[in-house]
Amino acid sequence: MTSSQRVTIGGATLFHGDCLQVLPLLGPVDQVFTDPPYSSGGLHRSSRVDAPPSKKYRLSNTKRHYADFCGDNRDQRSYFVWSTLWLSLARERVRPGGLLGVFSDWRQVPITTDAIQAAGWIWRGIVPWDKGRGTRPHKGRFRAQAEYIIWGSNGSIPKDGPVLDGLFHHRVDPRERLHMAGKPVALMSDLLGLSQPGEVILDPFMGSASTGVAALQMGRRFVGIEAEPTYFETACRRIGDLGLA
Repeated sequence: MTSSQRVTIGGATLFHGDCLQVLPLLGPVDQVFTDPPYSSGGLHRSSRVDAPPSKKYRLSNTKRHYADFCGDNRDQRSYFVWSTLWLSLARERVRPGGLLGVFSDWRQVPITTDAIQAAGWIWRGIVPWDKGRGTRPHKGRFRAQAEYIIWGSNGSIPKDGPVLDGLFHHRVDPRERLHMAGKPVALMSDLLGLSQPGEVILDPFMGSASTGVAALQMGRRFVGIEAEPTYFETACRRIGDLGLA
């Protein structure tokens, strides 16, 4: 499947391909919320670069198997360059004042905030996501139970409208999880609370399409891009099962 091939399901348009190839083909969108591969995990460079995601992010006692995903083995310099590239292309698609939200773990927060600004977005802040105490323990250390949404805008934003929380609490339900790094649909619904019905939400790394499910259930439209064929098929099936076509 090439970057020009797509599947349309109701208000969703799903692309299978590399986002750097697909983003220039898109029309205008209103917001971007996405969870890119972090290229993180592992204490040493060899474990970060050579190990697949299933080795870095999956607990040894986890019985459920998830497909690996690509693009998770960049070093810091290449991660910054790559992030700046896709963020620049995404900003070109977003209307003036449109919002951006990018997930990150604690290791990649500094370089992600740099890339967001290098790509021309205005960096607005960092919103923690508390995943609860069910996350993996590290004895003798603080529990790593948070990830972060780094958010910004394409230029100035209105000074009126609803106010969202600056901290979100959502546990990952294993019954809902279809991707090893999948985010809860309820979390994505909360994060899309500043969008309006009919607006287009873009996710350049849609995975199993949690963002798409939330957007469509809220009456928004959705454009998703996914490079891994297994997850692209999962996303198509999951959105098709909503019965909104």
